[in-house]
Amino acid sequence: MTSTAKILDQMRREPANVRFSDLESVCEIYFGKCRQAGTSHAIFKTPWVGDPRINIQGDKGKAKPYQVRQVLLAIQKLEDIKNAN
Repeated sequence: MTSTAKILDQMRREPANVRFSDLESVCEIYFGKCRQAGTSHAIFKTPWVGDPRINIQGDKGKAKPYQVRQVLLAIQKLEDIKNAN
């Protein structure tokens, strides 16, 4: 199992080369269990108003690069909220 820090580093360096299972693991660590499973999409709830969800899906075992970038932005927003409190 790869550590979260290593996965996040790879997500930042190469968003087009991230395994879907790694992206899903990171989302579970930051946002909790997905609220939808068993389909091609995994949907995670976020604690803010507006667009309160992260929606990811795999593509032949890899994560979609634009979704990797969305997750990174959501993690940054979550960390900003925690630091502000």
